[in-house]
Amino acid sequence: MEGRPEIQPEPYYPPSYTPEPAEQRPWWKGVWGVLTAVGIAIIKFGAKLKAILVLLPKLKLFTTSASMLVSIGAYTLIWGWKFAVGFVLLLLVHEMGHVLQARREGLDASAPLFIPFLGAAIALKELPKDAGVEARVGLAGPILGTVGTLLAAALWQITGYELFQALAFFGFFLNLFNLAPVLPLDGGRAMAALTPWMWIVGYALLVGATVFFPNPIMFLILLFGGFETYRRWKERKDPEQQRFFEVPPRTRALVAATYVGLALALVVGMDLTFLERDFNDV
Repeated sequence: MEGRPEIQPEPYYPPSYTPEPAEQRPWWKGVWGVLTAVGIAIIKFGAKLKAILVLLPKLKLFTTSASMLVSIGAYTLIWGWKFAVGFVLLLLVHEMGHVLQARREGLDASAPLFIPFLGAAIALKELPKDAGVEARVGLAGPILGTVGTLLAAALWQITGYELFQALAFFGFFLNLFNLAPVLPLDGGRAMAALTPWMWIVGYALLVGATVFFPNPIMFLILLFGGFETYRRWKERKDPEQQRFFEVPPRTRALVAATYVGLALALVVGMDLTFLERDFNDV
């Protein structure tokens, strides 16, 4: 209608909506959730780790190689890594002699296990059937070990590198030392096929050597060798043990000839490869 102003509707402003503040979660619940998740992860990892640890002893290759690496690291602290690697390889060849002969005799032998500063060892899961078998298994280590040492000596002759000369000398010495007629050394195993009386003679000689050249390894051999010698000497009159020591004369002669011949060869090898130098210099 003319002359009448239009009435404008007032704009509508909705009331502002202020949401109610959310309920705050206690801080300790968040921490508890994180710890729970971490705990579950640890449990799952632990279960897998346990399965791995149970499996590792069955992996003979892992056990041997891992113990070899540990031994190399230990010997490196004394002689340097080059000599340490060569020395551990000589130990491996020596122990493989025992393994191969034991399996030839039908015995279940473990892979070598290396023990820093004490050498290496294998485990027989069954006893030899007689002293002849025990002697052959015992002598096989120094025999194959001597072959490996001859390789080091040949490399020395070819290259003139004194590291190989030092390894050859130490290899000859190592195998000769193992021929000592004392249990549980290889020579003590060989004496089982000859006469148990040699254990007493060998032990007496070892006592004398320890007095003049005292060192921890000699004391350990005296300790373990004393227990082993006493046990086997005490059981020698048992009928089963008497059958164990019944060895044909031909076997006794072969064991004696091998033992004496190998010992003499190792003495000659030590004399030819003797080197008046510290191992850190090679």
